[in-house]
Amino acid sequence: MTVMPNCLTLKKSNCKNCYKCIRHCPVKSIRFSGNQAHIIGNECILCGHCFVVCPQNAKEIVDDTEKVKVLIQSGDPVMVSLAPSFVANYDGVGIESMREALKKLGFYDAEETALGATMVKREYDRMLREEEHDVVISSCCHTVNLLIQKYFPRELSCLADVLSPMQAHCQDIKRQLPNAKTVFIGPCVAKKDEAEHYEGIVDAVLTFEELTKWLKAEGIELQQEKRAEPESLARFFPTTGGILKTMAQDAPGYTYLAIDGIENCIAALRDIERGKIHRCFIEMSACTGSCVGGPVMEKYHRSPIRDYLAVSQYAGEKDFPVTQPPVSTLRKQFDPIEQLAILPSETELRDILREMGKFKPSQELNCGSCGYNTCREKAVAIYQGKAEISMCLPYLMEKAENVSDTIARNSPNGIIMLNDQLEVQQINPAALKIMNLRSDASILGDQVIRVLDPVPFMKVKNTGQGMFHERTYLAEYGRYVEQTIVPAEGGRMLLCIMRDVTDEEEARRQKEEISRQTVEVADKVVEKQMRIVQEIASLLGETAAETKIALSKLKESITDE
Repeated sequence: MTVMPNCLTLKKSNCKNCYKCIRHCPVKSIRFSGNQAHIIGNECILCGHCFVVCPQNAKEIVDDTEKVKVLIQSGDPVMVSLAPSFVANYDGVGIESMREALKKLGFYDAEETALGATMVKREYDRMLREEEHDVVISSCCHTVNLLIQKYFPRELSCLADVLSPMQAHCQDIKRQLPNAKTVFIGPCVAKKDEAEHYEGIVDAVLTFEELTKWLKAEGIELQQEKRAEPESLARFFPTTGGILKTMAQDAPGYTYLAIDGIENCIAALRDIERGKIHRCFIEMSACTGSCVGGPVMEKYHRSPIRDYLAVSQYAGEKDFPVTQPPVSTLRKQFDPIEQLAILPSETELRDILREMGKFKPSQELNCGSCGYNTCREKAVAIYQGKAEISMCLPYLMEKAENVSDTIARNSPNGIIMLNDQLEVQQINPAALKIMNLRSDASILGDQVIRVLDPVPFMKVKNTGQGMFHERTYLAEYGRYVEQTIVPAEGGRMLLCIMRDVTDEEEARRQKEEISRQTVEVADKVVEKQMRIVQEIASLLGETAAETKIALSKLKESITDE
């Protein structure tokens, strides 16, 4: 079953079928149905890329502000674990200013998550020195953890079974204040899922965006104060290589390296899977730039160099003075998360490719416009109900071209398409027939003046106003046409539709000739009758006025017809 992650919501009305989210999703955990995007919960790794890139803001992080307010109203002390990236998000603001503002919101107190980071990095150092490991991957990033659990379960043995800094810090807070509630505040959507999955450690998670809105609603301003302290080395944690900066890196035979960006993490995991990497400690961060490049930071406060400088200038050179908890309390278990998607057989795959208009490998363009790297990946997604055939841009273009070509080719009306230079770009058989042209090759690319009066086209081009149903005689071709000229493609093209009305015009002229002849006959009759009537009237002593009027009316009625 596909479910939406609890920490992400979708505003369906805002989803405009642009496929930008699937193009940026590193694990393609988005399906499309009814032209709407749906996040597949059991496949999503909560990297937040879809949230960042969505041009319509259709992806939203669930706001837990009300949940936190309820915790505060419970009467228990509510402690904040503040992610060290806060110093990059709130320019010139240090922990003392943040603590003061958070207390005004009703929190009991606030501490830096970097305290928990100090405990975690010490446990990493101990593991590498005292335990037998080949490859060890840091477990601070919940998105990286989900990536391994869902897509690289065979490499779970490489994932350090250690609490994240958020968990280690909140656990330590509850050890010191047994009745305390803990709230983590940071730039990450995945932390909301981590808090829900590992119950009893972190009671709620807010993003910097949620905190900023809350502070604004309460009219609380953060004071500019940022005192660096020597005992704050773990403040480096939210930067690429920040974990390594805090570690002793003294385990014999190990190479220490940092990788950021989900694509780089996937590439490294594939190398580990193939057995190409050994005796390494790898700091893995899903976000480029690590946590200072988190989804909330990237969308609303993207400044990687300035953010790194803010963190480095605030970080000290020594560890925080923390009491290291027992090893057993810092451990956690990672289980594989099974993927439910079924792969199609080769026959089923070929059938889907044919439906996509891919009858041979050369037609598989792998353009990526649908969001998938290859046409075959897209076909697999269609089989799994995640994608629709209509998502293929070349397929749609070809289909649209075929339909428009069929219409133009079989239309009884002449159709001519001109560019903004009034050069013929397209002409259909009916137009060729009207202008006595043998083939489109004889006019394509040439100025329209070669075959038609350019004045109406120039007028439409200059004014941007269409000309509709203008009857024109094409003397060169001996034809009458009803001509419509309209701008197309934002004024870059002109579309001319000509309806051949020569037969209608000929019939009208014949009718006019018959009417004219009838009028002449009537005139002669009137004239003759007048003479006769006048002769009779002279004999009878009557005027011929009434007879004249009656016959004149007959003449007028014939003329009107």
